[in-house]
Amino acid sequence: MNCCNEFSRSTLLRRAVAEAGNGLPAIEPGMPAPAGTGLDRRQFLSRTLGTALTVYGASALGLRLLDDGIARAAATGGKGRRVLVSVFAPGGWDSLSLLYPTGDPRYRKLRDSLALKPDDGPRFRSDARLHWHPSLKPLAALHARGRLTVFPAIGYSHPDQSHFTSRHFWEVGALDPQAGTGWLGRLLDVIGTEDNAMQGLSLDGALLPSLATARVPVATLASPGDYRFGSHNVWDVPGELLNNAIGSLGALASDPDPILAQAARTVRQADGLRQQLGRFVGKDGQVHINPKAKYPETDFGRRLSGLAALLDANFPIRTAALTGPGSYDTHADQQGPLQDGAGQMAEGLAAFQHDLERRGIAGRVLTLVWSEFGRRAQQNDSNGTDHGAAGVAFLMGTGVRQHMVGEFPGLTKGLDRDGNLRATSDFRSVYASLVEQWFGVDADRVIPDARKMPRMRLVG
Repeated sequence: MNCCNEFSRSTLLRRAVAEAGNGLPAIEPGMPAPAGTGLDRRQFLSRTLGTALTVYGASALGLRLLDDGIARAAATGGKGRRVLVSVFAPGGWDSLSLLYPTGDPRYRKLRDSLALKPDDGPRFRSDARLHWHPSLKPLAALHARGRLTVFPAIGYSHPDQSHFTSRHFWEVGALDPQAGTGWLGRLLDVIGTEDNAMQGLSLDGALLPSLATARVPVATLASPGDYRFGSHNVWDVPGELLNNAIGSLGALASDPDPILAQAARTVRQADGLRQQLGRFVGKDGQVHINPKAKYPETDFGRRLSGLAALLDANFPIRTAALTGPGSYDTHADQQGPLQDGAGQMAEGLAAFQHDLERRGIAGRVLTLVWSEFGRRAQQNDSNGTDHGAAGVAFLMGTGVRQHMVGEFPGLTKGLDRDGNLRATSDFRSVYASLVEQWFGVDADRVIPDARKMPRMRLVG
């Protein structure tokens, strides 16, 4: 697969943002700085988590207090709280292949070699003109069960076909090249606390810009399976007896002595989190996630499996973000890379949803899957597709209320003057609707243009 230079450049620059201002390469003229550039970054070995976190935006708070804050949030606020997971498909995936318009008379004229046949993939139940790409059968099954809302032509007005700029707009929730905080980060600034770094969790090993905050800390974790329970003697029998004895001191939380009571409350919170983590550790001292569904043997599958286990253990996560498998900047030889990446994405997402349902926690988790743009309707001379405008996005969960939002505009009147699919839904409307309906927060506090954006009934 051949990617354009701009996509490769933007990927490298965003990786460098994880260094939080240390040795960042120069941003090229006209490219917006990713949200979170310049946030302080501190390594944090958590006593209660037994793992290393990288914490962003916590310069005014000692790391020991952060550790206590995570334990306190887990003890008092993890259970039952709603969570939003953001999954990014990098490169601009081809919506006209993922939901291919075999019923549109112009389809085969525009895609003489890339066109799929009507019987290649399942019929899309919400629009008879469309079929699912055969690699997305797991998502088609979720859609049939009412677990997946589809946005067949999502984007924004006056689309920018730069990977860097368009992705930045989606990440900050505004068409503003200067925005320095992510839309999920601003949500956390409203609903989060100043001492719980796990409230916004990036599972990419680097800060994803959508989580960049102005007020509260967030964290990155390479993988939820990367716990390090190697502290001296913690998991041997004497260590377990000692931990259990210390944990019992939490019973003194109601002691009339305020100092002893506060110390006991801290111990009880830390001990509760320690016991939650103990669910992941076998007799061999190794971490065992014990998923409730069969995940693909991929890094994406392992990260989602670990996230499901963390949520089931009531860790204080409100938003999580990760990059999905595949690279979708398919300017040449599109079929193989698109099928491989989309197949891994669909299998991982379906397993994650099944896992959540079998754990009994699916009712409090939504997953939004998006890409920076779609591809051009007409294929190029290299058996690929070039940068387009409107793309496809998915909202997954037991709480979704729509099968489809925004119509597919068709390939005749639905293309702009450059031959790109026109958007029939705006990603900012999706954000504003989720902020209000899922989190109960006035969207004007999070999305800059919320008052201009129509709302969609996305969740109950």
